[in-house]
Amino acid sequence: MSSADNALPVPVGRPRTRAPRRDLWRFLAKRLVAGAVLCVGITLVSFVLTQLVPGDPAAANLGNRAVEDPAAVAAFRAQYGLDKPLPVQYGVYLGKLVRGDLGESQQSHRSVKADLAEYIPATFELALFAIVLSLVVGVTLGIVAAVFRDRWPDQVLRVVSLAGVSMPTFWIALLAFFVFFYKLGWLPGGGRLGPALTPPPRTTGMFTVDAALAGQWGVLGSALEHLVLPGLVLATYTVGMLLRFTRASMLEILGNDYVRAARAKGLPERVVVVRHVLRPALISIITVAGLAFGSLLSGTVLVETIYSWPGLGQYAYTSAKNLDLPAIMGVSVVVAAVYIAINLLVDLLYGVIDPRIRLS
Repeated sequence: MSSADNALPVPVGRPRTRAPRRDLWRFLAKRLVAGAVLCVGITLVSFVLTQLVPGDPAAANLGNRAVEDPAAVAAFRAQYGLDKPLPVQYGVYLGKLVRGDLGESQQSHRSVKADLAEYIPATFELALFAIVLSLVVGVTLGIVAAVFRDRWPDQVLRVVSLAGVSMPTFWIALLAFFVFFYKLGWLPGGGRLGPALTPPPRTTGMFTVDAALAGQWGVLGSALEHLVLPGLVLATYTVGMLLRFTRASMLEILGNDYVRAARAKGLPERVVVVRHVLRPALISIITVAGLAFGSLLSGTVLVETIYSWPGLGQYAYTSAKNLDLPAIMGVSVVVAAVYIAINLLVDLLYGVIDPRIRLS
């Protein structure tokens, strides 16, 4: 017998985890670089579009009397760099953006960063309430519709989802305001807090979170009451959309062989639905929920206007009305960053839900 035959087998160690970690960091680096390039492209598109809009920022911000003074107009243009050629203006803006400076708002005369820090938490609080409510209600109703396919619960829920995605949001907002505030008086009609209350100490900018951290339970209750009506309005469309996608995804998976095998083994129907059907369907559900959350953060102008909600939508509308170019550009950068971050989070959640998905 040779010495090679007498050699002891070499023990195999635990599999290395450095390669997956390296792939993860490489994936994150690629997405961050792509996101930065995309943000620059969005700033260029926003800059060009704002220049194409008919109107004069000096006339929109100075007023009728001051705009008749050539010296005042020249001083305004020099203060905000509007007297320079357009390529130079855009280059100056990019240079400031790299340093984290979003410029000075022409309407509030504060830094755009400070304005956004004040308005974004209100919109984020409202959008977070709406998307959590939409996920709980929409996914639950979608599961019910899929389990009771072509029976009366499914028929009713299909009508409900169709109504949710078909009715205009501003019409639902006005109807809810008229019924629940004006007629019934069940819910407050506008603002973030009752008129007799003061905002809690600022930590996150979200009144519900800050009030809970400060132990101000009365302020927390008022903040939740003011969230309900606009949150329900925003959730109406998202609930209908998630209901339809959840139902379609689950019906596609229910016909697979492994689902029939799980039922043949005698597993309870609840286990089959949750473990073998709902989990694979979460891929498409999370994709739709991520896009819906981005839309809620960037598209709440009408709801915030109707309910006097001082959020990003109100700020964007006022900036566009006054041709406040730095503020418009700042809102565009924030919306782009939100969508990039949400898409990155959704891609990472794919690997958590389904381990067969690998980052590449």
